[in-house]
Amino acid sequence: MTFAPMSALSGVFASIPSPSVNAFSIGPIPIRYYALCIIAGIIVATLMTNHRLNKRGAERWIVVDIAVPAVVLALIGARIFHVLTHWSFYVGPGKNTWNPFEPGSVWAIWEGGIAIFGALIGGAIGAWIGCRWRGLRFWVFADALAPGLIIAQAMGRLGNYFNNELFGLPTNLPWGLQIQSTNPAFPAGLAPGTLFQPTFLYEIIWNLIGAAVLLWAGRRFVLQWGRQFGLYLVWYGAGRIVWESIRIDPSDVFLGLRTNVWAAIFAVVVGLVIMIVQKRRHPGFERSPYVPGREPGRKGTLESQNTPEYVDVSEPPSDEAEVRAATSAAAP
Repeated sequence: MTFAPMSALSGVFASIPSPSVNAFSIGPIPIRYYALCIIAGIIVATLMTNHRLNKRGAERWIVVDIAVPAVVLALIGARIFHVLTHWSFYVGPGKNTWNPFEPGSVWAIWEGGIAIFGALIGGAIGAWIGCRWRGLRFWVFADALAPGLIIAQAMGRLGNYFNNELFGLPTNLPWGLQIQSTNPAFPAGLAPGTLFQPTFLYEIIWNLIGAAVLLWAGRRFVLQWGRQFGLYLVWYGAGRIVWESIRIDPSDVFLGLRTNVWAAIFAVVVGLVIMIVQKRRHPGFERSPYVPGREPGRKGTLESQNTPEYVDVSEPPSDEAEVRAATSAAAP
């Protein structure tokens, strides 16, 4: 199958141009749009999670105490996962593996190259640490985070657009993405002007739809005990299986599939397991966002609201027997 260049595509009436710049400078300091997109996504996810935790009955801005270790370990995990799944890019003859002052080192996160699946692993570890420290239930935090997280991922994909990276197969579709033939990622052997699948745009749209689905499902089915986060993993992983399958950027392949395809399949499986297991283990409502014995003692510090998505937890049960009775009463 052949793909014609833009100048010869009579049927193409539009295309998506790629940005010619990916940064601006403040004095001697370069500011990359990729980094700004990631930072903006972190801010949006933090604000949304804070709001949802407050509705659930948690203290104001407790999210900050959890977000700090989660974000730090998410960035570390994202870079480690990327390097491990692109090992030949960084290790070998002629490669600059360790020198951070030269291009191509394992430390050069500013050049791009972070993996969301590594971020999920590292971020989960950091969030678990933060939740343990503050006495918040980990699954309460995970459910509160899910919609904001997938929106943040959509915003991060906009950074890939500014970097002219992670595009898909050549296409004649009218929304094909323009990539300059001088771009190092431009596939050898293709004519200048060839259009490519804008996988960044597909994922942005998929993620924003996913955020709406998560918010609706959380209200419609009262997904608690980590089940809303499980739904996030299923939705996001399903989309990534498709987008990864049409991407053409270099990636290590295992058993015929790109490593990120395997990671996406694993995310779907884990999400389904969380939803099934947690539904069976916890058929009732969560009675408090806090671990028993770790509830705040200061009256008035909580903002619990009796909303369609959450139950009123301003008066948590006083003993284990009351917890069991309330759970049995709330079970379908």
